[in-house]
Amino acid sequence: MPDLDIREIHLLRGPNIWANYPVMEAWVDLGGLKDASSEEMPGFNERLKNWLPGMIEHRCSVGERGGFFQRLDRGTYPAHILEHVTLELQTQAGHPLGFGKARETCIEGLYKVIVRYLDEVVVQECLRGARELLLAAYTGGTFDVAAEIKRLQDVVDRNALGPSTKAIVDAAKERGIPWRRLQEGRSLVQFGHGARQRRIWTAETDRTGAIAEYIAQDKDLTRTFLKQAGIPVPEGRTVASAADAWEAAEDIGIPVVVKPTDANHGRGVFIDLSTQEQITDAYEQALKEGSGVMVEKFIPGVDHRLLVVGDKMIAASRGDPAVVVGDGESDIVQLIETQLNSDPRRGELETHPWDKIDTVKWDPVILADLQNQGHPPESVPGDGERVLVARFANWAIDITDHVHPSVQNHVITAASAAGLDICGVDVVCRDISLPLEDQGGAIVEINASPGLLMHLKPAVGKVRPVGEAIVDMMFAPGDNARIPVIGITGTHGKTTTTRLLAHLLKATGKFIGACHSEGLQFGDRHASSKNGDRIFGTQGVLLHPWVELAICETSAESILLEGIGYDRCQTGVVLNVGTEHLGMGYLDTLEQMAKVKRCVVDIVLPEGTAILNADDALVAGMVEHCKGSVMFFSRDAANPVITEHQDKGGRVAFVQKDAIYLAEGETERRLCALGDVSLPLEGHFAFHIENVLGAVGAAWAQGLEDAQIAEGLRTFV
Repeated sequence: MPDLDIREIHLLRGPNIWANYPVMEAWVDLGGLKDASSEEMPGFNERLKNWLPGMIEHRCSVGERGGFFQRLDRGTYPAHILEHVTLELQTQAGHPLGFGKARETCIEGLYKVIVRYLDEVVVQECLRGARELLLAAYTGGTFDVAAEIKRLQDVVDRNALGPSTKAIVDAAKERGIPWRRLQEGRSLVQFGHGARQRRIWTAETDRTGAIAEYIAQDKDLTRTFLKQAGIPVPEGRTVASAADAWEAAEDIGIPVVVKPTDANHGRGVFIDLSTQEQITDAYEQALKEGSGVMVEKFIPGVDHRLLVVGDKMIAASRGDPAVVVGDGESDIVQLIETQLNSDPRRGELETHPWDKIDTVKWDPVILADLQNQGHPPESVPGDGERVLVARFANWAIDITDHVHPSVQNHVITAASAAGLDICGVDVVCRDISLPLEDQGGAIVEINASPGLLMHLKPAVGKVRPVGEAIVDMMFAPGDNARIPVIGITGTHGKTTTTRLLAHLLKATGKFIGACHSEGLQFGDRHASSKNGDRIFGTQGVLLHPWVELAICETSAESILLEGIGYDRCQTGVVLNVGTEHLGMGYLDTLEQMAKVKRCVVDIVLPEGTAILNADDALVAGMVEHCKGSVMFFSRDAANPVITEHQDKGGRVAFVQKDAIYLAEGETERRLCALGDVSLPLEGHFAFHIENVLGAVGAAWAQGLEDAQIAEGLRTFV
């Protein structure tokens, strides 16, 4: 068997037995390395420290900087080291996270390695890379760490949330708004649950209209709309041929801009053109980038990108041109590489504020600009001669605080005229602190789904809270976009309790969504599903756009192998802990299984309630882990757990004299007779009393009146 054999990988996408956030749990067989302690392996520690010096920051259980290196020197085992190397590779790839664990199972040599993650693809690749690195370190081989980190950075770039989406997600998390990525590899994100949810795709919301996008994409239509709204725009028109483009230029007056009618990101935009040859060449290039071409009056000045969110201008950035200065010896390519591409702010990843200039596969616009200046790539500028390389290359110079109020009003009007709730407005002028009308400036373009990186990571100036602005536009102050979520778990009785509670809560008048082992319920409609009690069912209920209250059966299998499908719950019900699922996930004691069931209690909101079975000591003991209030239920009115809870003013539900009673402190009241409950409560099905009491407690916690609960118990079928 191979050493460090990764047998299984489980992505726990929600709260789990290790943490209340997503982690990867890998089952790793150490094989021949199961007894290999780090201090006994010649040269191992030195190789590892040299390859990954950043692990000096890992505090480990020592609790101080260098703690993990101390553990290496004292001696530690491969699973623990694999955990730390995986975390460090994630950090080097751009996902700095600190939580990890390594735990032995009941099978000799088989360990669980647990690591927090931000992206599922990235963490798995980091784990596999960590395995290869460790095997090389153990055998005294070589390992190209730089190449591996570069590979992992590429994995992040291809798969993880981009900086724009991440900024919005981070702002939502800061406000306690739940979120979920709806498609792997895409920036499609759901915020909130059920009827209160909203969605984004990068910097675009579910209320960004298709008509507004169409207007923004059609540059000529945009120009017409803005002009009619009284906004300064350059004179121009669409053209049908190169000859027509020259004719338009003569009518408008040179110099002019030639650009596609529907391209973006500056592709195919040729500016400051004065000759027929330049305009003809630009027309042919622009036509390759879009479905049509337009000619506009050239506006002298500097390019600016202003971000409008809702009815406010949130941020503004200036785009200075990229320039090289000749030395009389180096050609244009060499000057670009030494003076521009060497700047650490330039790179190929989205995290760099500026892009590198490709000197192999030239951008046609850059090449045309160089040719027009008489400096093709192979030319050698004179000593001190300045050559413009790219007009749109140096974005990310923050100028938000300098935008004139009238310019702000113009860009807000422009976004509103198109109907865009998030809009990037391109402004060309000499001085953004002056009115456009006073300097011949103009708005030249508007953009749907604008990039936010220039405002999040400016090369010069302040970082702007653009993610927060978008979240604040989508959700009113204090709105966390949650609906009440009730989680129900236990070894047996979960489905009955879930179905009964769904029936009881119809009295709220809310649209109920429920999931359990028999399927999904949406209002009165039932849908069969084999995965109703798994994360699939939970996510389906929370995705449904009508659901106002969710009831989710949460199985042990789901918690162990997938995590819980909701991050927090208003009510958590634990019915019992039994032996039926022992052995699953290498858990072999009731105490370990109780920790699994307790996950539902761990995530009860501070304003929420845990409903616990006082007759099960393992369940009753979960009280100390609840951040909200606790309600106990029992078959026995004399149960010391509930009597003590009553003495403290707590709420309880119990059976006495063949009837269900509710009590809060010393105040007790009879709810209904057991005989009025339409469930089999005797003989083999006596355990249904637990189900009834759990459902009654959850309904009470949701604010139902006694009469409503009693009527629901009587009419359940």
